[in-house]
Amino acid sequence: MAWYKQYLSIYGKPFSEVPQDVVEGIRQRIRSLQSEEPLVSVVVIAHNEERRMPACLWSLSELQSKYPLEIIGVNNNSKDGTEEIYKTLGIPYFNEEKQSPGFARKCGLDNSRGKYHFFIDADTLYPSCYVDKMMEVLTKPDVSCVGTFWSFYPDEKHSAWSLFWFEFMRDTFLWIQHFKRPELCIRGMTFAFRADYARQVQIRTDIRRGEDGSLALSLKPFGRIAFLYNRKVRPMTGYGTLGKQSVFKSFVEHALYQLKGITRILHKTDHYEDSEDNLVK
Repeated sequence: MAWYKQYLSIYGKPFSEVPQDVVEGIRQRIRSLQSEEPLVSVVVIAHNEERRMPACLWSLSELQSKYPLEIIGVNNNSKDGTEEIYKTLGIPYFNEEKQSPGFARKCGLDNSRGKYHFFIDADTLYPSCYVDKMMEVLTKPDVSCVGTFWSFYPDEKHSAWSLFWFEFMRDTFLWIQHFKRPELCIRGMTFAFRADYARQVQIRTDIRRGEDGSLALSLKPFGRIAFLYNRKVRPMTGYGTLGKQSVFKSFVEHALYQLKGITRILHKTDHYEDSEDNLVK
């Protein structure tokens, strides 16, 4: 059975339908993972994720790591039961009323204690080896941050075979792009970095999206943006970036978008112009 199948059994369901033994198991394992002196901060951000966050936290509760950890959460102005889930499962959390991934991630960074910081999205599932495999790269002396690829779980509209080919084409493009523009390959749900470096440059809160890649770009003076290429480490996520259409239609839309200004992958840059529609006003 695929490692993520058990978590899908509660993914998308109301928290009231999660079996009590699962809830208690998550709570106990989370408690056992928490260190008083964490080296690694695993920080979950959530906005209205009552139906998906329990599965994410279940996966995080089964992390197998040799590093002292803390697992903390940020409730980003949620209107559902997100905050109650943090309480019930015993996750130390912080409320951030200014709504955006940038504000949520900054809140997490400001309140974390680890030298190494992992961005976690509450709608994503993580394999038990995730932290340690990422740390193998992140702890290298010339690295400031690390990203990895991600996959989508199959469902009735998206077959495993079609997703494999979609991800193969996407990953090939990202692999080519990362030589000159590694910051454009970073996604927040699969991103980890040195917290002390990040606090010197800060996470942008004046943009609606792209705070992850912008942070990676700002970290380049401290060390390279590295990538981990290992299918066993890939988190599994839903279809927020794919949409509800077929895999083929999603592929065409993504391909057409990336073809615009495709020559960018041939040269480096240390600056990107902000688009007006992406600025927080």
